[in-house]
Amino acid sequence: MVLMPKPCLILPAATALNDLLELMKFDKKIDKPLGQILVERGVINNSQLTQALEAQKKEGGLIGEIIVNLGFAKEEDIAYCLSLQFGFPYLPLYNYEISEEVIKLIPKNVCSHYCLIPIDKIGNTLTIAMANPLNIQAVEDLEDIINCDVQIFVSTPSDIRKSMEKFFQAKEQK
Repeated sequence: MVLMPKPCLILPAATALNDLLELMKFDKKIDKPLGQILVERGVINNSQLTQALEAQKKEGGLIGEIIVNLGFAKEEDIAYCLSLQFGFPYLPLYNYEISEEVIKLIPKNVCSHYCLIPIDKIGNTLTIAMANPLNIQAVEDLEDIINCDVQIFVSTPSDIRKSMEKFFQAKEQK
């Protein structure tokens, strides 16, 4: 079962996960396309959105990735707006510590394939940070691998890759 966090917060990396979960008391979801949210928040302008949508039609791909690749926005802007759009909290990982026991739960190749990383496990719930929180296949595969419920936080692909390098390297050295 996928647990959908209720709030839409930018969460400080140094806060304990239990405290973060307690903060999640309200439900916020914006029923607008990501590009429109980015324009309304002043991250990009209409001309940039049009250019990104044209690139998406030609080449395919996720609009957020296209906007970042075109240099119109930062990954953090996209992650934050995804959190607003779908109600998943945003969790920057740059100072987040992940225990070796949690890192061991998901194979590195699965984390790389889906651009996600486990960040904590409380009871029968594994909390992950992932770049694409709408990837249902990733969540279903994780549930099969770990036999737990999954709670999702949004993070940037760069933060996830850096955390993977840091924590999987530490695991491999032991």
